[in-house]
Amino acid sequence: MYLEYWGLKVPPFENLPNPDFLYFSPKHEEALTRLIYAAQGRKGAAMLTGDAGMGKTTLTRAFIRQLDSKRFDVGLVANPSLEPVDFIKEILYQLDVQEDTNSKVDLLRLLNEKMLANIQADKDTIVIIDEAQAIEDEKTLEELRLLLNFQMNDRFLLTLILVGQPELLQKVAKIPQLSQRISIKYHLSPLDYTDTVKFIFFRLKVGGLNKSIFSEEAIKNIFNASGGIPKRIVNLCDLCLLVGFTYKVPLINSKLVDKVISDSEGEV
Repeated sequence: MYLEYWGLKVPPFENLPNPDFLYFSPKHEEALTRLIYAAQGRKGAAMLTGDAGMGKTTLTRAFIRQLDSKRFDVGLVANPSLEPVDFIKEILYQLDVQEDTNSKVDLLRLLNEKMLANIQADKDTIVIIDEAQAIEDEKTLEELRLLLNFQMNDRFLLTLILVGQPELLQKVAKIPQLSQRISIKYHLSPLDYTDTVKFIFFRLKVGGLNKSIFSEEAIKNIFNASGGIPKRIVNLCDLCLLVGFTYKVPLINSKLVDKVISDSEGEV
């Protein structure tokens, strides 16, 4: 509703995992580089962690976009809080494998056949587990370890990518056999002030605006209130544009940001 007022073409601060709106801070760039290296290098497993709101899911979507569909067969499990058998079923579903059995042995056989078929088609199998910290059943985590047993003499049959919040680190650490097999690990930390400025300007530009509508002090207040967490920055900026439109201000200043922060205490 505020797009025309601010001269925007599309909402710049939507909380959706749209790769087009992913600002590549040096940290996000390094994280993406490591994930691509894990896929292209046929590493057994990699893990990306970060606090809630750091843009892990969006980064995952950008990672998938970078993978050549002719070379990679990608399965993305977005809701992994499942019992072991259902977990394997979900992986098969995401890899477009039809199954009509509840036997774990048969399900694993189907998965092995799919991965071997991919090899024959010159494809690598990638399985991404998003929100992996939501896995409560330790037996399901054990299944992840067992998936890494699918290998030939010279290569793994799949690359497993675990993505989740910091508690994932603790859960994986409790299974040393799994932790030791994750060769690439990276933790996304919050943006600093400089990247917060670039993040806001980048979002505005993608939204169709090539000028600043946030004062320097306003951005400082947003940075301090958000702690550099992208999701919080997005929420605050979106509310600032709405309130700024409501009051018909020409620029988002620090007083308006303070009002938004005060009104939204505990919500962003």
